[in-house]
Amino acid sequence: MVLLALSKLPLGEAVEFVIDWLVSNLSVVFDAISDALDIATDKMEDGLLFLPPIVMIVIFSLLIWLISSKKIALFSFVGLILVDNLGLWTTLVETFILILIAVILALIIGIPLGIWMTRNKLVREIIRPVMDFMQTMPPFVYLIPAVMLFGIGTVPGLFATIIFAVPPPVRLTYLGITQVPSDVKEMARAFGASDFKVLTKVELPLSMPSIMAGVNQCIMLGISMVVIASMIGAGGLGSKVLWAVNKLDIASGFEAGLAIVILAMVLDSVSRQMGGTQDILLVRLLRHLRRPSLKLDIAPVKVGGEEALNAIEKGR
Repeated sequence: MVLLALSKLPLGEAVEFVIDWLVSNLSVVFDAISDALDIATDKMEDGLLFLPPIVMIVIFSLLIWLISSKKIALFSFVGLILVDNLGLWTTLVETFILILIAVILALIIGIPLGIWMTRNKLVREIIRPVMDFMQTMPPFVYLIPAVMLFGIGTVPGLFATIIFAVPPPVRLTYLGITQVPSDVKEMARAFGASDFKVLTKVELPLSMPSIMAGVNQCIMLGISMVVIASMIGAGGLGSKVLWAVNKLDIASGFEAGLAIVILAMVLDSVSRQMGGTQDILLVRLLRHLRRPSLKLDIAPVKVGGEEALNAIEKGR
């Protein structure tokens, strides 16, 4: 038997060369992105910490009631009060801002990619293995290029979180649109709807439960990166957990971990409830405001007669 000795492929060296080239030639771009994200996170943090915690907790609870349900709003109020009592309100706000910005950017990237996959076979064949690669790669690996491109701080944590959280909205947006019945889409096209109208008026509304599931998974993956991102200076509750691990401080670690669990449960419950948009209070209020007030005198109206037409016109 002849053994063929193959030399080691320089895959790692090739990736390192690409990262070094990016750092050497596009450092101005990455510095600008880093500065912009730093300013955005600082301004959002100052805004959320401007009012006393109890006022912000009441505002958050009311907003959650509007977009979800009374039960979730009550749980959020109690949980956030507990976080404030533990002295972790500031760090929870830092974590919430990091997750919020990362999830918004991940959705801006992921949902259009999922739509594009449904329209282009070549794009679909390229993006699928890329999504597999991104989901199976250990999240710690993302910290290395993040630090090299953006340095130490919140921005590299955002970068790593975005990469880790992008695949679910891509996959579930694609899955939701492809599961829309073909006869419904053909019916819309038969009535003269363009591809854009079919997408916005038929496919996206019918695939909204699947898209919202992708949003939910995106949020959960973003939260799971909180502790990992703290290793490169992202701050927030993850830094508290990391400090407790280094110091073997069980009490501080449990409290910070409990705060992360409360934040995760609140965001998970809200995102799940928003998937059923027909039942949320905000939608009911908007529907009530948009409903025309028809004042019809039912007694003298005869079906099909001129009186009915006049009454309807009068109600309009």
